[in-house]
Amino acid sequence: QVQVAESGGGLVEVGGSLRLSCEASGFPFGYYPMGWFRQAPGKEREGISCINFNGAMTWYSDSVKGRFTIARDNSKNTHFLSMDNLKPEDTAVYYCVTAGTFSDLHGCESIRHWGQGTQVTVSP
Repeated sequence: QVQVAESGGGLVEVGGSLRLSCEASGFPFGYYPMGWFRQAPGKEREGISCINFNGAMTWYSDSVKGRFTIARDNSKNTHFLSMDNLKPEDTAVYYCVTAGTFSDLHGCESIRHWGQGTQVTVSP
């Protein structure tokens, strides 16, 4: 049974940092791209970051590029999203995903599994 679980969300002030973690099990973790989506209140869900199967390639949306960093540890079936210089517009529910494909242009595609989500709130 596939399980995908995020952790690390919370409340932070503008300019602060948070690190999200995603632990997955029930499938060969090291074979698949992993990524993050987010959904802010009243907005559509958007992909913000993706990392290929071995960590050699990463993708970021324009909205987070230069502030967020994705990484993975295949030995622990875990990947991470480090978020720096957080802004109020980063407030959202953040979802970990497993994907079928990594794209240089669009990040994670053919999403296979979603986590339950973790809330990130950035206070002004």
